Amino acid sequence: MSATPLRQIPFTDAEGATRTLDDYGTGPVLVVNVASKCGLTPQYAQLEELQRRFGDRGLTVVGFPCNQFFGQEPGSMDQILEFCSTTYGISFPINDKVKVNGRSAADLYKTLKTTPDGNGKSGRVEWNFEKFLVSPDGSVQRFRPRQVPDDPEIVAAIEHALV
Repeated sequence: MSATPLRQIPFTDAEGATRTLDDYGTGPVLVVNVASKCGLTPQYAQLEELQRRFGDRGLTVVGFPCNQFFGQEPGSMDQILEFCSTTYGISFPINDKVKVNGRSAADLYKTLKTTPDGNGKSGRVEWNFEKFLVSPDGSVQRFRPRQVPDDPEIVAAIEHALV
């Protein structure tokens, strides 16, 4: 586990540059592992709606493509970015592909996974579209994949983190 504060853990963006969550401003960040060939892929539309609804108040949705779940994100970064743009009109940042589980999991995800969900369960990311809301102070709330992005609980957590 990293001793680096969560919002300062480096990762690679879609262009190959090193970034941190702090690069997206001082507001809350909704970190989501995404995939283009998953039954949950339509959540992209709701994630984009959250970005449009709360972006001007400081929220940034941040996508991390992941191919660990039945190969549901097999494309190149160019293919992924094209899919996000043309299919869902995504305006939020999509970063380089990551692994979210296992020994080679991205450092950011190694830290995020220590956060328990609403039932007190931490550990492995269950599937694509698991959501982690990182507040400005670095605290984290975890929402499992089947909990849709516009669920009232997630919206309330975002609104609270914006205050």
